[in-house]
Amino acid sequence: MHIHIKLNDLLAERKISHREFARMTGIRHPSISEMCNNASKHIPLKNLAKICEVLECDIADILVLKESSQNKI
Repeated sequence: MHIHIKLNDLLAERKISHREFARMTGIRHPSISEMCNNASKHIPLKNLAKICEVLECDIADILVLKESSQNKI
């Protein structure tokens, strides 16, 4: 299992650029890009709270637990 970050999809639906969202949240642009590309190793809770506040959504709208694509033995 792994956690998938749906931030890129949410921003695309709302037609918000990564840079604009970084300004809206006060989160550094590289951090937003990492989250949008699912390259983040960790997300500070305060950043997650700010994202939910700005997008007016729940954490479950941003983070999804997915089955790993690796074969099970």
